[in-house]
Amino acid sequence: MQLIMDIYFSADVETDGPSPGPYSMLSFGIVLAGTFDGNKFRRPAEEKTFYRELRPISDQYEAEALRVNGLDRERLQTEGSPAEVSMREAAEWIASLCGSAKPVLVAYPLGFDWMWLSWYFLRFTGASPFRHSQGFDIKTAYAAKAGVPISRAGRSQLPPELVPDAPHTHQALDDARHQAEIFRRVFQLEIPPLETE
Repeated sequence: MQLIMDIYFSADVETDGPSPGPYSMLSFGIVLAGTFDGNKFRRPAEEKTFYRELRPISDQYEAEALRVNGLDRERLQTEGSPAEVSMREAAEWIASLCGSAKPVLVAYPLGFDWMWLSWYFLRFTGASPFRHSQGFDIKTAYAAKAGVPISRAGRSQLPPELVPDAPHTHQALDDARHQAEIFRRVFQLEIPPLETE
């Protein structure tokens, strides 16, 4: 039987609103986070990253989103990469690292980043490297391994030993790197026995 290996990519997006289509993804960062063959988890031997800033795809935006991420929509209108170019390059970069391994998107939490990247890959390349379901939610994994409810598994509630020193900056590549290290630490956590009734 052929061994199937997952290859994990930590991703973070910065946007100008809550949902793709009406609003735009302005930047995204992806970091190779590790591999798992069902027996052994391996950290990457060297850092591999991908980062792009994109040209907005609509005129609609929320000022609060821009305040949080600090990106300049006017500059990106002229200097940002076209979405079809960036998404094709990202898909090619992911494929170049996978070989026979299956790519898995990792985020904390997964829902927001998955929604944006999946929509952009499908809209601008016709397919997502992560298909329709190859995602790993670090928040859910932490809640299950630590034995805490999801409502108490936010990033700010992580114990210090799981959080790297680098701050959460809202710069997509910085945050993808930070998140990749949280993922590695959570993935390797031992699961305590839970009480059941």
